[in-house]
Amino acid sequence: MAHTLLVAGTASHVGKSTVAAGLCRYLADRGVSVTPFKAQNMSNNARATPGGEVGVSQYVQARAAARAAHDRLARSHDVIVAEGAGSIAEINLHDRDLANVETARFADADILLVADIERGGVFASLVGTLELVPDDIRDQVAGAVITKFRGDRSLLDPGIDEFEDRTGVPVVGVIPYDDPGLPEEDSVALPPVGERSVVGADDGVPDDGSVTVAVPRLPRISNFTDLQPLAREPGVRVAYVPPEAALDDADAVVLPGSKNTVDDLLTLTDAGFDGRLQSFDGPVVGLCGGYQMLGEEITNAAIEGTGDADRVEGLGLLPVTTEFSESKTVEHVRRDLRGVGPLSGASGTVEGYEIHMGDSTLTDEAARPFDGDGAATDSVLGTYLHDLFINDAARDAFVRNTFESAGIHLPAANERADGDPYERAAGLIGDHVDLRPLRLPNQ
Repeated sequence: MAHTLLVAGTASHVGKSTVAAGLCRYLADRGVSVTPFKAQNMSNNARATPGGEVGVSQYVQARAAARAAHDRLARSHDVIVAEGAGSIAEINLHDRDLANVETARFADADILLVADIERGGVFASLVGTLELVPDDIRDQVAGAVITKFRGDRSLLDPGIDEFEDRTGVPVVGVIPYDDPGLPEEDSVALPPVGERSVVGADDGVPDDGSVTVAVPRLPRISNFTDLQPLAREPGVRVAYVPPEAALDDADAVVLPGSKNTVDDLLTLTDAGFDGRLQSFDGPVVGLCGGYQMLGEEITNAAIEGTGDADRVEGLGLLPVTTEFSESKTVEHVRRDLRGVGPLSGASGTVEGYEIHMGDSTLTDEAARPFDGDGAATDSVLGTYLHDLFINDAARDAFVRNTFESAGIHLPAANERADGDPYERAAGLIGDHVDLRPLRLPNQ
């Protein structure tokens, strides 16, 4: 049977996914048969798989299924890297904490505790978490990792020494602040709805040589991982802005996906965003729910919205109507790319996935940016395709056209946009974590 290591956290957004993904790639690169595992998850960033949408599992059904899935993986792999969810110290949930406590129990897993120093109080977080972990799994905590550290590593040594003396748990790694570019999981990574936040401003490109892509911070935003590839481009700032924000300093706008397109559309129109977007003269892209919002109307709106309206007026930038139904499209897709609208000049094929309710129909002449999907005018494009900007051809065209529209010279490429994020995560593990106390093979 496989050895299971549970990567658990003191809180959400502490770096569990980076550590877990880095461990998987690091071990795989050394010939270890390793597989990831997560018993339960809640996230607005869903994916399409051959079996359907990955989303929230119901606890009663998932408990037996999670154990069976783990045991099946254990029969064919040497190591299982299990990722917890949120904090392992949520004492109000311990009787039903499938992702953390139950996984540690049924897998007899060693536990690697991950804590984030960026928010401050890292040692208090670690000690408090260990104090609140159920007694029967406390001895399974094999080590701790501190993430997002900036500065001189030796400055932590006195704190690490006292922590280890108090708890008997070794700190096996201090990982510096270095975002490898893995997809974000939790909306905690985003600003609150009423605040502005900019991602990508640390690339060394001066502000007067950069462009800003405004993304309305929808209350029910989903799949905002679609925007991460843009934020990694030199000179591109992705600004999450409140629905009532002006677009005066924006060079392009991307409307993201939503877990409730109808209600988020009403939020935008109530804030006057429709008028500001209609007078905006830069490139505009709508992804999935954002595509539906850009159309003329949504019918059967009560199927998804919380109100009883059958019809909701769209933002009116694309000649498209969307009709909701109870059925849901969930599939991985590969499409031919036609260089039109904000993607003008692009060609080839793109890959991604669709997760949406409703079907959209063209009401007037408009170009199809992809075979069988989407709509585009000279400056506006909508598509159901998630992961659009992971595709180099689409991303490069959008970035180039945004710089041209803004009248700014496109900066030279740099290392920041290059490199496999999983290899970068593996490098962080190999360079900064001592795996020997974790009893993993080939160490």
